[in-house]
Amino acid sequence: MNISEITRRVSRSISAENPTGEKGKAGMSTEGTGAFCARDLGQGWKVSPSINIESGKTAVIADIRDMGVIRHMWLTDSAPADRKMILRIYWDGADKPSVEVPLGDFFAMAAYQEYKQMTSAAVCVNPKRAFNCYWEMPFRTGARITVENLHHGNVTLYYYIDYTLEDVPAQAAYFHAQFRRTNPLPYKEVYTILDNIQGQGQYVGTYLFWGVNSNGWWGEGEVKFYLDGDTDFPTICGTGTEDYFCGSYNFDPGGRYQEFCTPYAGLNKVTKTDGLYNANLRFSLYRWHIPDPIYFAQDIRVTCQALGWRSVGRYLPLQDDISSVAFFYLRDVTDVSGTLPDTDGLEIN
Repeated sequence: MNISEITRRVSRSISAENPTGEKGKAGMSTEGTGAFCARDLGQGWKVSPSINIESGKTAVIADIRDMGVIRHMWLTDSAPADRKMILRIYWDGADKPSVEVPLGDFFAMAAYQEYKQMTSAAVCVNPKRAFNCYWEMPFRTGARITVENLHHGNVTLYYYIDYTLEDVPAQAAYFHAQFRRTNPLPYKEVYTILDNIQGQGQYVGTYLFWGVNSNGWWGEGEVKFYLDGDTDFPTICGTGTEDYFCGSYNFDPGGRYQEFCTPYAGLNKVTKTDGLYNANLRFSLYRWHIPDPIYFAQDIRVTCQALGWRSVGRYLPLQDDISSVAFFYLRDVTDVSGTLPDTDGLEIN
């Protein structure tokens, strides 16, 4: 999109102050989470900046019934613990989601209650816990976005959904994102980031949240892409986990892990042990294939080996706690649900 070009696009934004996104209908609330604070000022003075989601309930934060493209999303919440806010996105009236991911993981920040700056081309997490998404998300007849609260208490959610109403070209594909977790990874098994995806599209990103359960280096494993009927061997095979995330040599200049954020890849957060209660290091890594999408015509499967080192220079298959989000576009709307664990399986413990 050329930002200097005059087009027929129409800008719209959905928030608690304009839940329908209609033209000239924002800031009209007379009731809401800010009504008490605005009691001396009245309508138009920040009466409804957020919503409350009750325990066990799902809030619909956007229900667009038109053709267009989601350009930006911003969210922040009051949640007290990790991974119990679930983001789902449905395209063109589908009853199953094309995006089903814990809120923090979608923004490459699984343990987001402990703030760390995350800066990339696709998502950012800004002070204090502001989630921003810039993935382009076209839709043809509608888009529905929900957030489910799995906490035992109510959660306050602030949000913007910024989009344009416009004609979507026939070749535009639908955005998808799927979460997975294996804890622990069984001995000598390979971690699966994505599989059982049929159709034509392009793979555009990986987020990994990796908890090590062993001493020593953990990232010797290769990331592999099986494309269009590949069975035993992939078409694309990397040379190591840190290499895939565009780092090298264990991310450790000077004998310590070096966090980094670049537009398309990074080790954006290392959670270190305190030597008392926190037993294991955890690593947050992202790789966006925005300038280099991985194209497939029929199907795709993505895996990652978990390898460290053992005695006499041998690889050690690891039994670590690994979570992932796979980001991809498909020609057709596809259901990605069914891989989300229960609330115990979501806990970062």
